[in-house]
Amino acid sequence: MKVIIHGGFFSESDQSHEVKTAKQESLKSIVKKAFEFLQNNSAFDTAAFAVSLLEDDELYNAGIGSQIQSDGVIRMSAAIMDGETQKMSGVINIQDVKNPVFVAKELMKEDDKVLGGSGAKKYASEHGFENFSTEIPKRREEYELKLKNGGKGTVGCVVLDKQGKLAVATSTGGKGFEIPGRISDSATVAGNYANSFCAVSCTGVGEDIVSNATATKIVTRVTDGMSIEKAFDKTFEELKSIDGFAGAIAIDKNGNIFHQDSYPIMVFASFDGNILETFN
Repeated sequence: MKVIIHGGFFSESDQSHEVKTAKQESLKSIVKKAFEFLQNNSAFDTAAFAVSLLEDDELYNAGIGSQIQSDGVIRMSAAIMDGETQKMSGVINIQDVKNPVFVAKELMKEDDKVLGGSGAKKYASEHGFENFSTEIPKRREEYELKLKNGGKGTVGCVVLDKQGKLAVATSTGGKGFEIPGRISDSATVAGNYANSFCAVSCTGVGEDIVSNATATKIVTRVTDGMSIEKAFDKTFEELKSIDGFAGAIAIDKNGNIFHQDSYPIMVFASFDGNILETFN
């Protein structure tokens, strides 16, 4: 059983020692809670649980603390994928829910598994998700002062459970100040992908991740017999051709954990019950 989570990248405006320490402690706490939850739950349920904890922490650009778009509105996206069934569900540009990842998870039981905008919100309301503003004062100040916070904030979790099953979940509050209607990578197979061989969650500039099909390439290459390290190396080498800004976390079916970024520093933590690793 293994868990790895990420909380996006540091931006130029939040690289203080205090923020770094806060994120390290937060990620340590969340990855430990996720591993404890995993003892009696599936990889699928654990991935959603871990991402919900990240969404609830205003240190990250997902759920509470999401970035505000150019028209002053917060729109969030999230997805979850079950490596065993190879089914993915997600929400795109949903507003006024506390945990988009749980709405994405709820959609897994539907035939129509990816909803966007007002349709996603209507579905959430009809299925018991209360209206909830995720805006915090800091994000409003950033918006009003037009201070971009890097545009690289996403959270994610990859899990391998005791049955050897893999799952992944990813959530984002967007890049901030984007054109309304912009689609991030988080609710696509480029940013969130899993099968029975490997699971990957990405963070960074969504357009770069989609152009490179990052998560899908890594998983496909591992499925075809490439080691997880070589799959990452080849995929990130291809990312260089577009000067892509991305980071990714992954676990393969053999329990190998891997992470890589094209620019420093992706914040992450992993835990297998013995070894706890965090970003430096």
